[in-house]
Amino acid sequence: MKFTLSWLHDHLETSATLEEICAALNRIGLEVEGVEQRGAAVAPFLTARILSAVQHPNADRLRVCRVDAGPGFNDVQVVCGAPNAREGISVIFAPPGTYIPGLDITIKAGKIRGEASGGMLCSLRELGLGAESDGIAELPEDTFPGQSYADFAGLEDTVIEIAITPNRGDALAVYGIARDLAATGLGKLKPFLADTVDGTFPSPIKWDDTYTEACPWVLGRTIKGVKNGPSPQWLRDRLEAIGLRSISTLVDITNLFTIDLGRPLHVFDAARIKGDTLTVCRGGNETIRALDGKDYIVTSEDCVIADGAGVQSIAGIMGGEATEVTDATTDVFIECALFDPIRIALTGRRLGINSDARYRFERGVDQAMPVMALEAATRLIMELCGGEASEVVSAGARPHWQRKAKLRFKRVASFGGLDVPADECMTILGHLGFETTTRDEHSVTVAVPSWRNDVAQPVVLDPSSDIPADRCMELENAVSRIEPECDLIEEILRIKGLDQVQPVPLPTRSVVPGTALTPGRTRLARARRVMTARGLMETVGFSFIAYDEAHKFGDAPESLRLLNPIAADLDQMRPTPVPNLLAAARRNAVRGWPDLGLCEIGAAFSAEGQTTIAAGLRAGRTSRQPGVTAVPMTFAASKADALDVLTSLGVPSDALTATPDAPCYYHPGRSGVLRQGPKNVLAHFGELHPSILQEAGFDSPVVVFEVFLDRIPEPKRRKKSAPDLSPFQPVRRDFAFLAAHDVPVETILRAARGAERNLITDVSLFDIYAGDKLPEGQKSVGIEVVIQPKEASLTDAQLEALSEKVIAAVAKATGASLRS
Repeated sequence: MKFTLSWLHDHLETSATLEEICAALNRIGLEVEGVEQRGAAVAPFLTARILSAVQHPNADRLRVCRVDAGPGFNDVQVVCGAPNAREGISVIFAPPGTYIPGLDITIKAGKIRGEASGGMLCSLRELGLGAESDGIAELPEDTFPGQSYADFAGLEDTVIEIAITPNRGDALAVYGIARDLAATGLGKLKPFLADTVDGTFPSPIKWDDTYTEACPWVLGRTIKGVKNGPSPQWLRDRLEAIGLRSISTLVDITNLFTIDLGRPLHVFDAARIKGDTLTVCRGGNETIRALDGKDYIVTSEDCVIADGAGVQSIAGIMGGEATEVTDATTDVFIECALFDPIRIALTGRRLGINSDARYRFERGVDQAMPVMALEAATRLIMELCGGEASEVVSAGARPHWQRKAKLRFKRVASFGGLDVPADECMTILGHLGFETTTRDEHSVTVAVPSWRNDVAQPVVLDPSSDIPADRCMELENAVSRIEPECDLIEEILRIKGLDQVQPVPLPTRSVVPGTALTPGRTRLARARRVMTARGLMETVGFSFIAYDEAHKFGDAPESLRLLNPIAADLDQMRPTPVPNLLAAARRNAVRGWPDLGLCEIGAAFSAEGQTTIAAGLRAGRTSRQPGVTAVPMTFAASKADALDVLTSLGVPSDALTATPDAPCYYHPGRSGVLRQGPKNVLAHFGELHPSILQEAGFDSPVVVFEVFLDRIPEPKRRKKSAPDLSPFQPVRRDFAFLAAHDVPVETILRAARGAERNLITDVSLFDIYAGDKLPEGQKSVGIEVVIQPKEASLTDAQLEALSEKVIAAVAKATGASLRS
């Protein structure tokens, strides 16, 4: 929000300095983002008069001018190339040493084509104040030479820019800012009065029934016989000072009230309206060319203003080109309405339109001001453009915005932390517009002003929630009682000064601090440490990818499409971090680093909700070492990574089973799923599908794994005790089983491990062989069984008996037999 110091003084009677005003704004929450001294850049420029102008003897397009620019420069020769440089006109003169902001140069005295030149005659563009022009700027004939151009043009005014929080729509008006400053005691607020303009004839244009859900109340009136054209200088200066381009008097007046009162208005060319009625209604998939020259399609979700020919304005956001006022306009219709903030925000976001009107309507405007704003705009239009006003026409009904809030004086100290006397609380609230309705010794009830839409708003919980209806009503009533009082306390503290609130430490439950990390956070840290210890470099990727890319790696439901993505190829929430890792690996490969390992712990999204996945990727070949041949990555590496992460998080390896039903983006024969039980899938692992690798530009296998951290059950808490170490030497026995080719190795390992759990501590695979020396359809599986005696060393007979148990258990579970 930008405004000038002189504009603020129109509403605030104060002798405070600029520094005091800025300090007060920061103190009350209207943070100053910038202060611009507009005249500082053009202070060296002077007003001047050309005494004579003759043709340059050595150049056809240059003229040699004698210039009077006041004391010290009352007879200066300047070479100028402007076609309008002529004797007798008043101009802008830049003495030597002046920096020209529009050209980014500093003027020096010298010679041009042999003729001395002691300065420069400038255009407004060269001062950085105007658009491109063919010649130098011409000032009024009665301009006195030697004045500072900044003083002459009124550029000494200071521009202040403040940040506005979303709840303070009332501060999007210079009048609202002045009201807040007056409440701090910085000055006195001047009352804003708008005299009623009596209509002399019925308006030929009327409002039809309005779309009350989006526009509860709309006013308007016709003014005939106006003369539109350039705005007067004071109006142009005021708007241009804050960065608004002057368009015409009628348009500039609406822009003036948008900034001055926070009250957007719109003017239609009455002659270009088809029919005698305007309707505030829903859009109907129509196209409208707006005032910015762009075409927009409005739907039934949008509120529009239409005439007999169709949509003529996107209500509350931007008018249409078809009914735009021009210099030929003689009759206008002024629209002043209240629009629903939510619908304005949704329409503006969907259409991508950012306008001053939208910015104010979506934050809430003064609900009691439409009548006064319409009268003020009517009077200013008639003053600057002439014309005759009709009676006011309306549709809908004046909204019931009145509400009350109660404050207990002691709560300012107990809840707000600052002891403010009751009478001072009343004074502050009164200056902010909160009028007292009832008061006793301990509390006060005030009427909330119409411009404070953020105070004492009723609370309505979502009816689709799981909270019972009676409990919803109880919570709504409780919050509606507490919240208004908190709003009033905030207003008192804000004006009194939040810097006066003494900091108080939070109460401590114990002198010993609690655990900083939750079990879930600890699990993430452990998984990250394990993956990086295995040689994987951690990455951080976006949580969204291209829609087409998401389809390759699972489902891409429409519910997870982004309506406003940061880039066109980042419009879908990712189903897994694997695409991000693959893209990072591709970028490294094309830069000469094909052999690498990457990992990421991040969110993944599906129709069922959000999950956290620890994912890793290995590409290229194994590391080159003396005596070891580098080979392409295999799915076994990704399985080992996944198993290491799971076991580090407390999942027993013997509780896991591997099945070959990995998702579609994995290689169908070189991938798998790790499960704990038949339903709980904890991880995927394996090579990526060849089609995905080919499209990504890889000519060698890339292996990945995904560990679903949210599905890992919390480990049971057990009392810590000393490890049960046996004093006896373990015994290792090797077995080679002849099994069918389709028998999973893990089934053999699990059966052997379960043959005697009290003595067998580990079973591992050391060989798989399938060849012509074995029967067709058979394979040899070699396993090592570790036997750990606990009570005493085992005899040969006991070892033989245990071996027989292992052989029998494997045979029963898989049908395999001991290979002879």
